[in-house]
Amino acid sequence: MYELMQKNLNRHIKLEQDEFDLFRKKLVVKHYRKNSFLHQLGQICKYTFFVNKGLLRLYDIDEKGDEKNTLFAKEEWWVSDLYSFHSQRPGTYFLQALEDTEVLQLSKHHMESLLLKIPKLERFWRILHLNAFIAQQERVMHMISKSAEQRYLDFIEKYPNAELRIPQKHIASYLGITPEFLSKMKNRLKP
Repeated sequence: MYELMQKNLNRHIKLEQDEFDLFRKKLVVKHYRKNSFLHQLGQICKYTFFVNKGLLRLYDIDEKGDEKNTLFAKEEWWVSDLYSFHSQRPGTYFLQALEDTEVLQLSKHHMESLLLKIPKLERFWRILHLNAFIAQQERVMHMISKSAEQRYLDFIEKYPNAELRIPQKHIASYLGITPEFLSKMKNRLKP
């Protein structure tokens, strides 16, 4: 159950077995059914989530009531409402399961205690959060400077097999286009 997590950690840091065991003991395994919420707008985000199996989406709702997908988190990704998690203030996002999903969740309290006991984890979280910041900046630049077609091609590269797992309306929202436009564009791009 923790192999994927250990692989994820090992990409950036090397924990001793006793350190990994301590880290693992602070994780709580949770299962969420398709369409259930792990976090909702206005709640304080108490956990960061590692996707062990399944798929999640992070989104908000604009003033017109339209859902705006910000991120899809697949296996071996960490996800949370970062602002809310770190500030412990009400969140601005919804986090929802797009499939039946198994996560390993880590509370803010346990994270803080682990950072004191295992200083190497500071490096791990710093790398993850820097990567998240960079990805967000890239996403903003793509939305400003790239065509819908190029954004779609980048999406397919970032999320292989996404169209088998993510409803078209959510992909379109992520790309900033309508589902109808996405459908027409996909037909044009077919070989």
